[in-house]
Amino acid sequence: MKPPIVHSSSPVTLVGGGELAHDDLALALSHAATLVAADSGAQAALAAGHVPHAVIGDFDSLSADARAQIPQARLHEISEQDSTDFDKVLRHVAAPLCLGVGFLGARLDHQLAVMNTLVRRAERPCVLIGAHEVVFHAPPEIALDLGPEDVVSLFPLARVTGRSEGLEWPIEGLVMEPHGRIGTSNRARGPLRLEVDAPGLLVMVPRRALASVTRAFLVPGHARWPARAG
Repeated sequence: MKPPIVHSSSPVTLVGGGELAHDDLALALSHAATLVAADSGAQAALAAGHVPHAVIGDFDSLSADARAQIPQARLHEISEQDSTDFDKVLRHVAAPLCLGVGFLGARLDHQLAVMNTLVRRAERPCVLIGAHEVVFHAPPEIALDLGPEDVVSLFPLARVTGRSEGLEWPIEGLVMEPHGRIGTSNRARGPLRLEVDAPGLLVMVPRRALASVTRAFLVPGHARWPARAG
């Protein structure tokens, strides 16, 4: 396997070229100071006054003006068209956690492709920041400091089972799968603990829980999924 383009011992912010609220990038950078752009996400970074540490993508949507403002050594073009720019950037950044902005909203097909990548790159933990919630692929276990009545949605992209503490409707004994039972619009009763038996479950919690989610992924010895074969 090729070495990562970006290797960081602390969290990294990823910025894409999708919808970006005015405070999304600042929020992510307050938790993850190193900034990496996926293709045209570099334009959003520059517009906010930041020169990315690296820009990764096929550069089919990166303007010539933006390229001229970024040192050549920070531009990493990957020309293959078999993956999205989000996939390209996530698989080439090695960090304990990535926070992604500019990847949700806008086109639904792009969002679905991003969700697919979250699961396929399970060994690269990433939390996506949306307008109202944050989304991540559930690790083998995670504990979150949530408030009573916080909405917790669980959406399977594969057949999964697990256990929960602190949910209004526990998931133990349930089999969730994309064409069967799902777990949207559940509610926390307070602090939440989830255990999942296999990769494939997306978790959505309120945006205000970002700090708790970030802390949970950075706990020393935090359990992770191994890289998939192939």
